[in-house]
Parts: sequence; structure tokens; C-alpha cells
Amino acid sequence: MIGQKDIPSREGGVEVAVEALAVRMAAEGHDVTLYTCHRGLIDKAAVKKMRRCRTYRGVHIREVPVINVMGISAMMCSLLATICALFGKYDCIHYHAEGPAAMSFLPHFFGIRTVVTIHGLDWQRSKWGKFASWYLKQGEKIAVACADEIIVLSETARRYFLETYHRETVVIPNGIESPVKREARMITRKWGLEKDNYILYLGRVVPEKGLEILVRAFQRVRTEKKLVIAGAPSDTEVFYKKLQEIAAADKRIVFTGFVRGEVLDELYSNSYLYCLPSELEGMPISLLEAMSYGNCCLCSDIEECASVLDRFGYLFKKRDAEDLRQSLQKLCDNPQLIECGRDQVSDFVCDQYSWDDSTEKTLNLYKKR
Repeated sequence: MIGQKDIPSREGGVEVAVEALAVRMAAEGHDVTLYTCHRGLIDKAAVKKMRRCRTYRGVHIREVPVINVMGISAMMCSLLATICALFGKYDCIHYHAEGPAAMSFLPHFFGIRTVVTIHGLDWQRSKWGKFASWYLKQGEKIAVACADEIIVLSETARRYFLETYHRETVVIPNGIESPVKREARMITRKWGLEKDNYILYLGRVVPEKGLEILVRAFQRVRTEKKLVIAGAPSDTEVFYKKLQEIAAADKRIVFTGFVRGEVLDELYSNSYLYCLPSELEGMPISLLEAMSYGNCCLCSDIEECASVLDRFGYLFKKRDAEDLRQSLQKLCDNPQLIECGRDQVSDFVCDQYSWDDSTEKTLNLYKKR
């Protein structure tokens, strides 16, 4: 597999998905190798490290050394990983995301079965400049032309590829792990967070997640509850700093930085409301996780969120700060709206979205001829 930054990692949805799939495939006896990026100095030690192979839960991991330059390092990593993989005698090479998929023409040329998963239309993300957006779009087109199979995460994406390229794709949604519910202990010590006294956003801090709208809307909500933004920037440090500056005057807004493990479990387990104001998504793993913990969720009305919520949770108009403010105020003022459906949402989402099912469907595509 090529395209993930590292495992284990929660840096993004790609990393979470790749780990879930790869570990399950390895547990079934398949030989799985992941190529990850080692950003930093390219010297003899880095090259030796690439030649060595570490193992994580039965999965082989090879680190590809690249120069740490935004936009270029990922491209270099995909190219070098592909060249290495061509000599690996693999039955299938699986690319994750549109950028890495730009290299899928190489295994295709050499007759190696090639699968590409489109985790989202990355060229639409506002953090990218003109060249990066163009390159990502080319990755999409190359995948259409060269991949034996293309996996998408939603019906929206399937329709997009059919209407834009007349290319059939296979919908295999993300899954979720079984939730581990915990009492508020570490989050109370660190940030003063207690059961039901905060609204949670958890994910990457990037512009297309709609976080500036969330912060500005929350600042006009009359409530003693806090807003917790849990996550780190992804090549978006300037945006992260700007968001902190906007929020600085409101002491109710808490930035935790990157979280994982027990802290992540506690945040999901004790939030009053989970809010995802995204303008663009593939299939939001954080929303699936929040629902698995039994959270009431408030999301933007993009189809990728609405289809996951189904009959549970609430929607507001995308990019509409006033509609979001009104929704937050209503839900803060009416706890009975929060409790409605909490008992059913966890069972619903755990039944609908299974990593075991997604793994089997992916393996079947590897074998398909």
C-alpha cells in the first residue's frame, strides 16, 4: 500500500483506514507491506532504514526517505515507494488518495494489478495552491485511466466518477473500531472538561473543515459549555494560528492539539455534542467514531455527512455561520434534543460500518480478474 504517511497514526483518515485494513489482512495470513514517508535528511542512515523492514501487528513497513518540503515530499515519497514496490513481486499495489495515485501508471505499465482508493476529491481542498491542485487532479485522471479498480467511499463519489469520466467505481465505506468508553479523568486534569460540559470537534485543523465558521458561530452562542477543538494542523500552521487568534478572546474555546489513545476515548465519551462543520469530506471517520460513542452530532448538510447521520443527529447549512449559531443555541438550550436517539445511534453505526466487511470487499477486488 502506498499513500499513507505512517502507521500507527491518526494524522488523517487515510492513516486510520490503512491501518484498519492492513492489520486485518495480515491477520488473515496475507503478506502486506506499507510504504511510509521518512521526512528529513537523506543520508546513508536513511537509505539503510528504507532497506530494513519493521513490523507492526503483522504488517511490514518500509520507510521511504524524502526531503520535508510541503507539496513535494509526498510526490517524491509516492514515486520512490512505487519504484521500490515494482521490485517487490507483489500481486497488487494499492494506492490511497489522489496524489499518490498519480504514480499508478507505473505498475499498470508493468502489468501489476493496481487498485486506487479515492478518500476524497483532494484537489478541491483550499489549502493547496494552483500547482498542487492541478497535480492532484492529474492523479485522479491517471487513476481513471490506469487503475484496474477504483474504490470510493460514498455514493456521491461514485456518481461523480460516473458522470465526469464514465468510469465505474466500487463503493466500500470506511468502518469503525469498537468504542472504548471512559470517564472524564485525564481531560478534566488537563483542560477542566467534564461530562456534558463541552461541544467537541475532533480532526485535522484545516480550512475545509469549516472551523473558522464554527468558532465565530460559537462565540455568539449563550452557554457556559466549552468548545473543544481537538486536532493538529496538516501543512496548515498559518491557518491554525489564525484560528487561535480569532478564538483568543473567548475563554470557553479550548485547543487541545493532537490527541489519541485514552484522551481521545475520554473526549468522545463525555462530550455534550459533536460538531462537524466540513465543507468537503470523503467519508468522515471522526463522525463515525463520534456516533459509535453514542454522541448526538451536528453536521453541515453536505451529502457525505447527511448519508452517515441517516435519521440521527442534526444538519445546518454549509458555510452558514448564522444557521450554525442557531442550531448550537437550540441544542444547548434543549438537552432533550441531545438525548433523543443516543441509545440507538451507537448500535446503528456499528452495524452499518464494519472494517471487517470493508477488508473482505477490498481483498475480493485484489483477487478479481
